[in-house]
Amino acid sequence: MNRVSTFGNYQSALLDLMTAQTRAQDAQERVSTQKVATDLSGFGRGSETLTALKSTQSRIQGFIDTAETVASRLSTQDLALDRVSEGVSGAREAIAAALASGRTDGLMLELQGHYQITQDGLNSRHQNRYLFAGSQSATPPVTAMTMADLADLPAASDAFANDSLKQVSRLDEGTLMETGFLANEVGQEAFDIFRDIQLFHEATPMNGGLDDATRDFLTAQLTRLDQARETVTNFGARNGSLQNRVDSILTAQTTQKVSLDEMLSKKTDADLAQALTDLELSQVAIQASAQVINQLRQVSLLNFLS
Repeated sequence: MNRVSTFGNYQSALLDLMTAQTRAQDAQERVSTQKVATDLSGFGRGSETLTALKSTQSRIQGFIDTAETVASRLSTQDLALDRVSEGVSGAREAIAAALASGRTDGLMLELQGHYQITQDGLNSRHQNRYLFAGSQSATPPVTAMTMADLADLPAASDAFANDSLKQVSRLDEGTLMETGFLANEVGQEAFDIFRDIQLFHEATPMNGGLDDATRDFLTAQLTRLDQARETVTNFGARNGSLQNRVDSILTAQTTQKVSLDEMLSKKTDADLAQALTDLELSQVAIQASAQVINQLRQVSLLNFLS
């Protein structure tokens, strides 16, 4: 024969109420966070797998951030190389026009403008750092501001302040890519030509008709400028190749991260439909337990004894 007591009934009803409240709280957390649990302990044995997946996800995100930064830098670098090429091409066109017209009026002024364009390209910056300065990225790689400044130097190479360390970026576990160019290797040939033209002008001013010596000198510079432009174009092509490779790596890493995100989602995301159902059922259970406790107040044995 089982003994029935008021205290036992109350205790059983309270336990049912507390259990229903716990289930309601758990369901509410799943609904609000949309996750199975809010910490690793809630995932039990699967916590080690989740830790490994999150570590891999974080590492890939780091590589993606680096690749995006490199891609942005290469894009700016491409514009800078176009600027240098524009300056060299403009200088060639100015000399060709002077040879065609037989006069050099205003030629040096035009060439100074094209030198400035070339210099601006080599002194281009990305995120407040000079692109072609090597590790000396806080210092402009080209110091000669005018063709006259360039001619005053012992050699055109003295106009470059960059060092020999190029930008290197790690794009994934096994890929180190050299993505930087140096101002002297891009612009040395062009600066040699600008310096020689300035020195020739200082010795034989070019401000009128063409004599044979001037014509021969300027004609020779056309060939040199063609070679200098080809050099800059080759660097532009290399930069484009680097951009394509970075884009390919970035696409692969993004795809891998999406796959990892889906795997994590399957393991951590809550079934919202089930969570809402559990929440409703737990609320019903809370109401039922509360009603039972309220009814127990009316069926106490003390009421019959009185």
